Amino acid sequence: MSSAAAAYSTRRAVDESDLAACFQVRKDVFVGEQQVPEEIEYDAHDARAVHVLAVAADGTALGTGRLLHGAAAAGRTGGDLTVGSLGRLAVTREARGLGVGAALVRAIEEEARALGLAGVDLHAQTHALGFYERLGYVAYGPEFPDAGMPHRAMRRVL
Repeated sequence: MSSAAAAYSTRRAVDESDLAACFQVRKDVFVGEQQVPEEIEYDAHDARAVHVLAVAADGTALGTGRLLHGAAAAGRTGGDLTVGSLGRLAVTREARGLGVGAALVRAIEEEARALGLAGVDLHAQTHALGFYERLGYVAYGPEFPDAGMPHRAMRRVL
């Protein structure tokens, strides 16, 4: 990726084209690269989640993530309604190493603050623990499988 293309911004996904871009990034990364079955990649939570999108200066989608809150997040946060659940964080192969993932996490945290949430939980693939630790997340609980890959729960207080 050229240095000119390295300029990007993050925003809340607002319309159908934004959502389509989010879902395409997830399909490329999770279904295409990680072999997650497509039927479990998309779920009923997508309709109510807050989605964020990272886009290059030319409008190309570089990454996405989503925030669940309220009842939708309770199953992932131990029932704590003051905590949101960050998930489906994905960065395209071409955009990795540019800080896009960290920018998306911060954008999701801003959305969580705007909703009045006190913290954000996530389920990290174990190879990504260091990435989230550098962003202030702390792992808790045992390792568990999700979509056939080992994960740990993590939380950051906002």
